[in-house]
Amino acid sequence: MPEIAEVARVVHFLRLHLVGKTIGKVVAPDDSNVFGKVGTSGPAFAKALTGKTVVSVGSQGKYFWMVLSTPPHPVMHLGMTGWVQIRGVQTGYTRYLERTKGHDAEEWPPKYFKFRLETDGGEESKTEVAFTDSRRFGRIRLVDCPGEDIRRHSPLVENGPDPVIDQDVFTEEFLRRKMKSRHVPVKALLLDQSTVSGIGNWVGDEILYQAKLHPEQYCDDFDDADIAALYSAVRYVCQTAVDKLGDSDQFPEDWLFKHRWGKGKKDSPTTLPNGDKITHITVGGRTSCVVPSVQRKRGRATVDDFKEEESATPAEGAESRFFDGKKKKKANSYRKSELQLEEAEGRPLERPRNTKRKVAKQEDDEPKPAPVPEASPKSSKSKKGEKPVEPPSDLGRRRSSRLSRTSA
Repeated sequence: MPEIAEVARVVHFLRLHLVGKTIGKVVAPDDSNVFGKVGTSGPAFAKALTGKTVVSVGSQGKYFWMVLSTPPHPVMHLGMTGWVQIRGVQTGYTRYLERTKGHDAEEWPPKYFKFRLETDGGEESKTEVAFTDSRRFGRIRLVDCPGEDIRRHSPLVENGPDPVIDQDVFTEEFLRRKMKSRHVPVKALLLDQSTVSGIGNWVGDEILYQAKLHPEQYCDDFDDADIAALYSAVRYVCQTAVDKLGDSDQFPEDWLFKHRWGKGKKDSPTTLPNGDKITHITVGGRTSCVVPSVQRKRGRATVDDFKEEESATPAEGAESRFFDGKKKKKANSYRKSELQLEEAEGRPLERPRNTKRKVAKQEDDEPKPAPVPEASPKSSKSKKGEKPVEPPSDLGRRRSSRLSRTSA
């Protein structure tokens, strides 16, 4: 999932190629997920943008937006696989290009575009931009407010401060208060977008590695020195990643990022260059990369000891007792991704309810057919000249006794 650094990269290219230009044409096929789940539609989005001038582009954590000459303004979230393409410009970061093999940049319009727009002007000055999302977990909404007030409206107002942009808010004391007021694993606290915006899985792992803290240790069980180390690591990792625009080729060589991607891959390294072993555990339903020799537990944690997750057998990873584990069935993978997206957007997780008890209760409440009374010895003999009345059949609807006597 794109995180704070990747969003900074998108914002950089939009500012470079789109600000100050007027949008002349927008194509946005309706999508019930990307547009519909946040209260708009493709046609409404196209109508809102056509003819408007892009005044500025901003971001907060994993969200970014364009301020137009008049409201409403588009606010976007890349979801799991979303990206912004600009025709003739290589906007992708290293891992994105590895995943897509560069196909998005070669074809236009891109295969999985959710909207594409063109600016006014001749062929030489025209800019074409497309928002792509193959898995449809991205979100594109319209916020109707003055451009300078976007961050005072949903969904941005529910999110925590951006550790790079909001340095006056995200202070060491702010982080200390958040940590002492919660009782969750520190990795889960960092991933909570209502606490800090923009930190996702790989950024969270890098922060904890640089701070030498274990992801399963409870956030309210760190001393002041640990909190200071964590704050410094958040600022250092996020600022460096944003400054490099998410280009991992330029990340420092001592970062865990350079060595964390070997899980489950044949012949991939499972140690750091100095020989320290890399393991993978599950914290908060997310795979976490840990170097046990560096990140030792020094307080209460979700589990006292964890089992190492072998690279060749990722299904054997240790599971934190604090969170529900990931299901192994493919049928649940779509729901898991939705939960991760909700977590990334800072929304409360809605987990499927167990309906077995309800079904059983409904079955108990269904009316049961009344038992047929047994005939007494006195009534077993029929009167002279009267035909015995046959008991109603158990199949189909029961006939009333009046109809039975009439037909007799």
